[in-house]
Amino acid sequence: MDNNVYTKLAKVLDSLPNGFPSTKSGIEIKILKKVFEPEEADLFCDLRLSFENAEQISKRTGRPLEGLEEKLERMWQKGQIFGAKLGHRMVFKMVPWIVGIYEYQINRMDREFAEMCDEYNDIYLPELFDKKTKPIQVVPIEKEISNTQEALPYEQVSALIESSKSFGVADCICKKEKGLLDNQCDKPMEICLGLAPIPGIFENHHWGRSITKEEAYDIIKKAEEEGLVHLTSNVAAGQYFICNCCGCCCGVLRTLNRLGISTGVNSHYYAEIDTDACEACGICSDERCQVEAVIEDNDTYQVVTEKCIGCGLCVSTCPAEAIKLVRKTPGEQVEPFKDEMDFFKVKARERGVDISQFE
Repeated sequence: MDNNVYTKLAKVLDSLPNGFPSTKSGIEIKILKKVFEPEEADLFCDLRLSFENAEQISKRTGRPLEGLEEKLERMWQKGQIFGAKLGHRMVFKMVPWIVGIYEYQINRMDREFAEMCDEYNDIYLPELFDKKTKPIQVVPIEKEISNTQEALPYEQVSALIESSKSFGVADCICKKEKGLLDNQCDKPMEICLGLAPIPGIFENHHWGRSITKEEAYDIIKKAEEEGLVHLTSNVAAGQYFICNCCGCCCGVLRTLNRLGISTGVNSHYYAEIDTDACEACGICSDERCQVEAVIEDNDTYQVVTEKCIGCGLCVSTCPAEAIKLVRKTPGEQVEPFKDEMDFFKVKARERGVDISQFE
């Protein structure tokens, strides 16, 4: 019975837009057993990608209402689903493996879980990012966008922060995983930002701690100083996180480096080096670029445009001011999706899965 429910859960997760591919080793089932009790796995399968309260879930599924909200709240506190308080009611929804369940395990991850995730993500992440439909976009260092280039709201960290009403910060799940595997880098650990349009969301939150808007800006500044790339969901509105990522630990950037591509994420700019002004100090290549997009060439440096993700990290520390961010042409740019559900629907069509039962 237990194996059946975990197989069912794995199939449900693989029916979601971001997928959850099966493996010959069955590592994905071992992961689910680590995260979910059998009853929790079964309840997850009855949820949707849109918010419902316990009463609505009970009415739709036939599950007894008594104790249902308490079960869902426990699952939310264990990072198995997403929950939020709207007014006086709690609402809940299922989430994908990434971005979702995996990140919410930050306080439950131990070495055993880190080893399992490391094994599985080497299979899962290339499949997620080596596709046309991208789940993640890059937000460049805002001050490096030229005044002559009109930045849209989803390209500006300040716009994402100013449109939010509550803020949280947590340790980076990727750095924690690598640390448990004795391979953590020296970049800041507590660096991942959560955003929400409703006040108080991050108070007594299982994922991280509540911070002020001013502290959120401080974290952004710290991330840029430390050479971390701002990543968020590939949507025009409704972003709920800003990950600040390094190329050595971050699952997204490590996957791009492994595949040798930049097309795994949506980016709106690329860097360009004025070779006549370049002093060949190597800071851009050796210290700042997280995707191996800057190379030495005849006593100067140049950007491999096909690999550049337009984060602006190289621009901000160039002592010769020889680097600039260039906005991609309309033909090169890909607009982000309207919102998360829009992304889910397009991604589902790309994978050939039907998510109508989860909407």
